[in-house]
Amino acid sequence: MTRRVVDLTYDIHEGMTTFPVHWHPTVEITQLGRHGIENRETRKVVLGTHTGTHCDAPRHFIAGGQTIDRIDPDLWIGPALLLDFSAADESHEITVADLERCIGERRPERLVLRFDWSRYWGTSKFYQDHPYLGTPAAEWLVGRGVRLLGMDTPMPDNPAHGAGSSNDSPIHKILLGQGVVLVEYLCNLSEIPSPEFELVVCPLKILDGDGAPARCLAVATE
Repeated sequence: MTRRVVDLTYDIHEGMTTFPVHWHPTVEITQLGRHGIENRETRKVVLGTHTGTHCDAPRHFIAGGQTIDRIDPDLWIGPALLLDFSAADESHEITVADLERCIGERRPERLVLRFDWSRYWGTSKFYQDHPYLGTPAAEWLVGRGVRLLGMDTPMPDNPAHGAGSSNDSPIHKILLGQGVVLVEYLCNLSEIPSPEFELVVCPLKILDGDGAPARCLAVATE
């Protein structure tokens, strides 16, 4: 058996996809040090806490909630279970029955949902019509003991219930309110060779952070 490492992380670069609201800044990268002048390369990087592949800490939606720097490091690395919903229709609501069918009797602490939605990365479609968790499904995951939930969509909520709606991000609030950490904007999930793998998530340790960009890796054997 051989070990395979799959990078689940988008590159950070100027012009990359970011959520189109004023509280998600666009990426700016400015070169400061140059070879032949300062004789080294350095850059200034401006980005948001939810830029690209990133983690949501409870503080993102829960006033007084746990911040990214306070989350137990043990959560970020360990066995994970990949659920393949790549055949789901657009705007499909993931139900309890969907989860029970895929998970069975297992009780994974780390769960990753694959929709292959990364095919729309770089377009406005990425934020529209993606599958999402229904309220009963989110509550079921909390009850099943999931502590980290990853996905290749921009969020677990129905996109119709995003920022500015009368029912703003209820699934975020259910999950983060119960201490479930979210890992959003994953990619390359189709390259993970086994549904059971080792997940490595390394968010920036931002003091009092509501979230942070993260390098995410899947380690599997084949």
